[in-house]
Amino acid sequence: MIALLCPGQGAQSPGMLNDWLELDGARRRLQEWSERTGLDLVHLGTEAGAEEIRDTAITQPLTVAASLLAAEYLPETPSDAPVAGHSVGELAAAAIAGVFPAEEAVALAAARGAAMAKACALEPTSMAAVMLGDPDEVVAWLADHDLAAANRNGAGQIVASGSAEAIEAIVAEPMAGTKVRPLQVAGAFHTRYMAPAEETLREHVASLSPADPTRPLLSNADGAVVIDGAEYLDRLVAQVTKPVRWDLTMQGLTGLGVTATAELPPAGTLSGLVRRELKGTVTSTVALKKPGDIDDVDPAA
Repeated sequence: MIALLCPGQGAQSPGMLNDWLELDGARRRLQEWSERTGLDLVHLGTEAGAEEIRDTAITQPLTVAASLLAAEYLPETPSDAPVAGHSVGELAAAAIAGVFPAEEAVALAAARGAAMAKACALEPTSMAAVMLGDPDEVVAWLADHDLAAANRNGAGQIVASGSAEAIEAIVAEPMAGTKVRPLQVAGAFHTRYMAPAEETLREHVASLSPADPTRPLLSNADGAVVIDGAEYLDRLVAQVTKPVRWDLTMQGLTGLGVTATAELPPAGTLSGLVRRELKGTVTSTVALKKPGDIDDVDPAA
């Protein structure tokens, strides 16, 4: 069985939509979404530099738009083929599963990104990737430094999140047996520091009427399949301040019998995690970096 994966913030790169906009109707679709967000997604996906698209308020809608644009050109997958997203990628996953339309997902990503960027500006916070080490021991070590394990990604990777001062401290003196790398992000995502963004987002979604998913849709909260659209929307909002459990999400995919994955643009990061964590279980991983990669996707895998 194949699963569709939707990446999160940090996977973007300059010009990542150049080739995709050559497909029939793609430019028009992206222009429609631009009107919903107030952003020039065509420019951002083709001409903008790395610094411009690193802005949280831009990265999030651009990433979701990239995933959903490519999804429209994929061959039809079976109705029981699951979908999962990492962090803001959950918005794209929800749209693919029919919880709300693609244009609503991109607009919601823009609102989410703007709210999180505003929250980041309130005080100095940051994030760092902690590689290697026993996961539970790393989480406890981070707690001792008043840091949260914001992303438990599996494959030996945990992302620490919290005050800039605390992040600088663990970069300077890593836990024995680990490597710590600071990340170029605006602030401490998926922690209590994002509480103002969660509140703003909850107000934004109050008028939405989500549908129940039409295919298995996994949640980053615990890797479970969520069958109720309203519950999934509530999880999306709460996720802003809660850890991303991609490790549990991958376990959930395994439990569903997934043996192949196709990662939507901007692809690469999740495919790498799947290859390392689910080696021997998932035998085919396709990272859709350009339209030609669609030919490598086997819907019946």
